[in-house]
Amino acid sequence: MTNEDERELEAELARLHQEHRDLDAAIDALHQSPAPDLLRLQRLKKRKLLLRDRIAFIEDQITPDIIA
Repeated sequence: MTNEDERELEAELARLHQEHRDLDAAIDALHQSPAPDLLRLQRLKKRKLLLRDRIAFIEDQITPDIIA
């Protein structure tokens, strides 16, 4: 992996972390509303899970394999 590839992955990782935090805030706000839209809540949670999986994949790509 080149340095440029690693920088691109780190930039995407930072963007995904930010989106994950934003979804967290949106989910919390929706929970606090008097009549939460359950379908929207479900969609936000699903998106958050997809982001978590993508974040884990990118972190695995960035972290070098260590052979013991």
